[in-house]
Amino acid sequence: MSCLQVILAIIFPPLAVIDRGCGSMLIVFLLTLCGWVPGVPH
Repeated sequence: MSCLQVILAIIFPPLAVIDRGCGSMLIVFLLTLCGWVPGVPH
């Protein structure tokens, strides 16, 4: 994981998984809407 991805994961988790496809980004986005804590670990 690059430094940029780590920073993006902390600030806005869906941007950190943008290279893994739309499905993964959607899941992380929904978890982030539920709260910052569920989105970051996923």
